[in-house]
Amino acid sequence: MARESIKARQKKREQMVARYAEKRKQLIEAGDYAGLQKLPRNASPVRLRNRCKLTGRPRGYIRTFGICRNVFRQMANDGKIPGVTKSSW
Repeated sequence: MARESIKARQKKREQMVARYAEKRKQLIEAGDYAGLQKLPRNASPVRLRNRCKLTGRPRGYIRTFGICRNVFRQMANDGKIPGVTKSSW
């Protein structure tokens, strides 16, 4: 499980990306790269990292569900994810 400070930092970045998204889009369309450089670093979507919504784990992330593979497996076995069953053949 990720430290709380890392999860909080990620959440702060997500909010900042959302806040500056429109301004960033306008600057890119205008070709004003000097103005783009003046935006905060954390306003760039490149600095975001896909993390599990429940544990904050950065690796083994499944985009479709927004959780890591460990939590996915546990929830699927408990029947908490609709439409997902353990396969066998």
